[in-house]
Amino acid sequence: MSSYMPYIWIGIAVVMAVIEASTVQLVSVWFVIGALCAALASIFTDNIVIQTVVFVAVSLVALVITRPLVQKFKKNNKKTNTNADRVIGETGVMLSDISEIDDIARVKVRGEVWSAKTDNPPLEKGDRVRVLAIEGVKLIVEKTD
Repeated sequence: MSSYMPYIWIGIAVVMAVIEASTVQLVSVWFVIGALCAALASIFTDNIVIQTVVFVAVSLVALVITRPLVQKFKKNNKKTNTNADRVIGETGVMLSDISEIDDIARVKVRGEVWSAKTDNPPLEKGDRVRVLAIEGVKLIVEKTD
């Protein structure tokens, strides 16, 4: 039997675990399990083909078994709206001008002053605007009648 193969498979498992730990999504945890099982198989057989088949088969089985659990977890991570979302669709008044698409101005909506930008300049001080969206801490606005 080849005495170094278990170490190679364990090394692969460690690399996959490091990759998994460095991401925020599940990407390689199944390969960690497969590599550990292949390391165990390498203790009993020198045949690389058998070890590779064990690695691939266990990785696929782990993926198939855990996929429903992952999907269930992803469904529970729904976006939580904040109170800031309440200004979407509201009207406000421009407190400064926007002459170009990259300009940022101030707008007052529901008594609060926000930074704002638009895709349809120009907007002038005193114009009435409708809030289309929030992008970061800036309102995306358009002129209303």
